[in-house]
Amino acid sequence: MRHEITVRVNGVSETHTVADNQTLVSFLRDTLDLTGAKEGCNEGECGACVVLVDQKAVNSCLMLAVEADGHEVTTIEGLGRPDQLHPLQAALLHHSAVQCGYCTPGMILTAAALLHQNPSPTEADIRAALAGNLCRCTGYRQIIDAVIEASSHVRANATTEPRMPRRLQ
Repeated sequence: MRHEITVRVNGVSETHTVADNQTLVSFLRDTLDLTGAKEGCNEGECGACVVLVDQKAVNSCLMLAVEADGHEVTTIEGLGRPDQLHPLQAALLHHSAVQCGYCTPGMILTAAALLHQNPSPTEADIRAALAGNLCRCTGYRQIIDAVIEASSHVRANATTEPRMPRRLQ
């Protein structure tokens, strides 16, 4: 069975017909060509597919596209701009917390959800929030340090975060 859905993705309203069993990660990657969310384990264990749905971190491999109907979805492509990185993106670069990059979009979006909910997280809060995001390259110390740094920037600049157009033209 197929369903028409309307989802606001990175600030752009998208209306498409999807199969009732299509996952959100598949919809984002295959229909919208937004490849930041990665298909890792497809079991919700690795966090590579995390996106924000109404500002909450969601494993998009476990959510059906039809469940996103009427909601706001933010992918890594919509979190910053090349000329103005989101504080989390800048902090991960500053702390050398990016190596292969496979887990990075999910890590950043999970941390963004945390900072949206709690702009002053403790290290324990950050560790708990990132517990569902696996990284095999960097270790977690640099990532945690980056989130701590970004939290100070988010608090200092408590404004609407910049958004990048869904597709680079």
